[in-house]
Amino acid sequence: MSKQIAAHRGDCFLVPGPVRMTEATLGAMATPTITARGPEFRKVMAELNQRLRIAFNLSPSSPESGTQSWSGEDGYGVIVVSGSGTAAMEMVLANRFSSEDKILVPTNGKFGERVAQMGSRFADCTHLNGEWGRSFDLHEIDEHLASGEYSALLICHNETSSGITQDAPALAALAEKYGVAFILDGITSVAGVPVYPAEWKVEAVVTGAQKCTAGPSGIAAIAVSQSFIDSCKELRQSGKGNPLYYFDLLPAVKKAEDDQTPWTPAINLVLGWAAALVELEKETLEGRVGRCTQLAQGVRNLFSDLGFTLFAEAGCYSDTVTAILYPEGFDDGWRTRLQNEYQTFVIGAQDHMKGKMFRIGSMGNTSVAEMVEGCRRMLACFADLGLDLGKVEVASYFE
Repeated sequence: MSKQIAAHRGDCFLVPGPVRMTEATLGAMATPTITARGPEFRKVMAELNQRLRIAFNLSPSSPESGTQSWSGEDGYGVIVVSGSGTAAMEMVLANRFSSEDKILVPTNGKFGERVAQMGSRFADCTHLNGEWGRSFDLHEIDEHLASGEYSALLICHNETSSGITQDAPALAALAEKYGVAFILDGITSVAGVPVYPAEWKVEAVVTGAQKCTAGPSGIAAIAVSQSFIDSCKELRQSGKGNPLYYFDLLPAVKKAEDDQTPWTPAINLVLGWAAALVELEKETLEGRVGRCTQLAQGVRNLFSDLGFTLFAEAGCYSDTVTAILYPEGFDDGWRTRLQNEYQTFVIGAQDHMKGKMFRIGSMGNTSVAEMVEGCRRMLACFADLGLDLGKVEVASYFE
């Protein structure tokens, strides 16, 4: 017996971040501002740290202030950054590497390319610029690392520009094989697809609040291992580190031990993110990742059965965003009509793929009902423009 899916009313917001925030999250951000140095804020930070550890799939900690909420038995700590995920990624690179470090960054999309661009500012970066949507050539990466020249392997774990998730376990194995640091841009994977920092021996993982955790834009976090912190300290002591002040990780570590941040934090964004993570904790990490998988599989199967072409390579599909090529004769005019007439929001492509495909987000708090209704509207919009898709039981793809 098929399960009944509740009806969804209102707009359908199906973009791969920033995602829709709940009333609880929005309400928390409307709280009158509190001082950043008092016990009230320390309490919020301790709770945020504890729940960030859940999102990062780390060992548990206590949400009580003064109990080292930021760290756990697995040796990882979480650092809150008052800035976007890009700011957090820059913090990782600027503190960990110098111009004498050679780092390897394979890419297959826009956001991986951004990691490579950042890497070139702070280290000697080799950019393996691969085809968008195609999986990495592991043999090529192996050959580069085998040279013994590299300090680290960095990847954008989940590439939303092309709808692909990288084979992190295989890449982690290569990093371990050659004794190099493994660093993840997990901005759109943490709390949306499986991430195992300790198992993969990742030195640092970055996430942004506005993606899979359904928090506000403009705040991010980093999960760092003790080896990462030690390497940052050694670089600083050598005198070869990059000039830093606001993004200096070492004061951030020291303040995290006291449930604080080194500089004035984004207080109301912290309050909002803490509320969003309460909802994640209630759903459970497993539950949220499972829902993202259910939504993405439904979208992929639906559009594939209707004859659409998925952009990413089979076997590497992302479960937080699906990239779909437009049928012949269609472009972003369809997306504009979808937004204006059907109050349904998806996102277009970037760079050389602009106007050639659209992307559907399946992250955050997106419900099955909203996705079903959104897909119905998408098909109706295609039909308005002359694409005969026949009668389709959309809901059956998400049961």
